[in-house]
Amino acid sequence: MCNFAFMIFNKETAKKTAEVLLQVNAIKLSPKEPFTWASGWKSPIYCDNRIILSFPPIRNYIREIMGKHIEKHYGKPDVIAGVATGAIGIGILVAEYLGLPFIYVRPDAKGHGRKNQIEGFVESGQNVVVVEDLISTGKSSLNAVKALKEAGINVKGMVAIFTYGFDVATDNFEKENVTLHTLSDYQSLLEEALDTKYISKKELQTLSEWNSNPSEWNAN
Repeated sequence: MCNFAFMIFNKETAKKTAEVLLQVNAIKLSPKEPFTWASGWKSPIYCDNRIILSFPPIRNYIREIMGKHIEKHYGKPDVIAGVATGAIGIGILVAEYLGLPFIYVRPDAKGHGRKNQIEGFVESGQNVVVVEDLISTGKSSLNAVKALKEAGINVKGMVAIFTYGFDVATDNFEKENVTLHTLSDYQSLLEEALDTKYISKKELQTLSEWNSNPSEWNAN
């Protein structure tokens, strides 16, 4: 039986999270002068949630809402796991809030030393919730889940700060049967940005068009 789920925590949390991410420029919207992602995609949005670590009230809000959600939906796991490198900081904060051990997962095993992919102490059979900062295609996030499962660890689910809401991510998480909850998503971000006049209605249309077909979108 598939227990896959892909959802935001709730509308109030989604709106508040979008608000604070825009306030500190963790998310920047620039339809007229798009960014270029590492993948080569042109994008009118750039997200770097590590910036919230520099703002104590905001990082405390994120860690508390994530921690409470984990307890509500997963109970108390044995360990919190962060996905390197973007989610290491927030993962530690969530683990500290819950009073739990913390580990993090590299994209690949190290080529030297103990050649670890999973850093920190965790035992086979333990229950883990994975913390992520951002979901785009979901590939790197699910790579971390795969590494944990191959080590015999029970991955109860994943929580993330923000998702672009791409169909490919939904498909990837569903294929791997991994439950994902996010504090906010792209649609909530656009609604907040329009309400606060961060963007115009014309820019809203551009941003919506990009999200529906990001790999083919261009600024012209």
